[in-house]
Amino acid sequence: MYWVNESIFYHIYPLGFCGAPRINDGQLEYRLDKVIDFIPHLKEMHVNAVYFGPVFMSTTHGYDTNDYYHIDNRLGDNESFARICRALHDNGIRVVLDGVFNHVGRGFWAFNDVREKKQGSPYCSWFQNLNFGGNSPWGDPFWYEGWEGNYDLVKLNLRHPDVKKHIFDAVAMWMEKFQIDGLRLDVAYCMDQDFLRELKYFCKSKDPQFWLMGEIIHGDYARLANPDLLDSCTNYECYKGIYSSHNDHNYFEIAHSLNRQFANGGIYHNIYTYNFVDNHDVNRIASTVREAENIKNCYTVEYFMPGVPAVYYGSEWGIQGKKSNTEYDYPLRPCVNVSDIQDNNLFRHVCRLGAVRRKYKALQYGSFENTVIRNEQLVFKRKFEGETVYVAVNLSDSDFSLGFRTDGGCKLFDVFDGKTVYEFNDSYANIDIPAHGTRVLVLTNGDAPEYPDAAEQVVAVTPDAAPADHAPEAAIETFEEKPEPLPEVGAPGKYRHFKGGEYELICLAKDSETSEELVIYREVGGEGKIWARPSAIFYQYVDQDGKLIPRFKKI
Repeated sequence: MYWVNESIFYHIYPLGFCGAPRINDGQLEYRLDKVIDFIPHLKEMHVNAVYFGPVFMSTTHGYDTNDYYHIDNRLGDNESFARICRALHDNGIRVVLDGVFNHVGRGFWAFNDVREKKQGSPYCSWFQNLNFGGNSPWGDPFWYEGWEGNYDLVKLNLRHPDVKKHIFDAVAMWMEKFQIDGLRLDVAYCMDQDFLRELKYFCKSKDPQFWLMGEIIHGDYARLANPDLLDSCTNYECYKGIYSSHNDHNYFEIAHSLNRQFANGGIYHNIYTYNFVDNHDVNRIASTVREAENIKNCYTVEYFMPGVPAVYYGSEWGIQGKKSNTEYDYPLRPCVNVSDIQDNNLFRHVCRLGAVRRKYKALQYGSFENTVIRNEQLVFKRKFEGETVYVAVNLSDSDFSLGFRTDGGCKLFDVFDGKTVYEFNDSYANIDIPAHGTRVLVLTNGDAPEYPDAAEQVVAVTPDAAPADHAPEAAIETFEEKPEPLPEVGAPGKYRHFKGGEYELICLAKDSETSEELVIYREVGGEGKIWARPSAIFYQYVDQDGKLIPRFKKI
């Protein structure tokens, strides 16, 4: 058994998550400490691993490293980050860092030495194809190779023994002092394979359970994800297949990729891929899927297909974000606080997915087989050591009934809704799937399976873990008391806004352009004005004097 197989990842892009200045201002701010405030949220989602985007000292976006041995001052310092790692580990949450080892920023200390001393610098050979036969696009009296033509990102010579020692020593420090559990290798697809081979040997010799995952955008995953190089890789093929099949009402697309990759004899059946529906480089899933009702099923497929699922921070409650010609990737990487968390239907769905996935080994380790494929319905099977689970999704506007032959048994229990049971004979079951709905059906010979537990208990941070000079104002224990529940979506009647006004809910509606669900409501008294507000905002918590309360409370 391997911890990654039993994990659910939460992906944080720290500089955006913390609202840090886009250009490093040199000021030390303990912004990343707020991750500790998010631990109850992570536990509610059954998350047990966090992947932090770049945290090393840099000048701008974090992928232009200046110092591999120190936390970016915009996020905190090494001591504060060690405390964050302890708090996460105390709560059973592993920590994976972004290893940006292909290139560094122009502010990297060794590159500064070359700029200052020119040919006299002992570090000239640290950088790929650096020579003094011409000028760089930045006006340096020498030429060097930039990553994919970006000369603010200086490509390292990963075959140089001193470069390798410098990086490996940094990795050893993060493993020993911070007890990190793995690395995501940025742009692994273009890195020197001998370097990756040596890095794997180095890390595994220190911790055989250490996880190495590489960013691979296209091509053959097995080229890098294999016993000699990396443990895993990003699954961009299925990322595209998931959203595209929902947008086009064509489950044949994702079913083809899943069969090609993971079925018996599939090309990646031995690779445990890193799965996602969005990340810091691509548009948010809520801005990609045309029909908002289908976002939940996107997560269903991601969570229960082979590989480890990941949630990009804020997307679990439907944050939107698209790349911009002027703002570039920044709209994908917003600042988020605990008070921004929305306890809406999407979030509840993701929490339930986490509870089910963490419960059943078949969903963590099982084989894969497509069972039913239709344009708008998909059923696939996961099986492991006698445990068989069928995952069924429906993206149509209507409930749908279908039948399929099972692996024996006489009952199917829906452990997702916790109440539906199908009985059948002769190994042929007929099921119904709700409109835009999910069923996760455990096959048995009659006895009900164990149902998933609720969110895990949060462990308080130890008193001596937080330096007094920058301890967060709210200790983690303050979040153990749940806020007042939000009203049921669409429940008719009167509501009171948290600022005092009273309103009557008229109906729910759908935006004709975006398909976003809207709440239509009328002012009680006054001029009787009629208002429309997105459902995700109407049914949302707000922070009032440090306490989370519903924006609208039913009265």
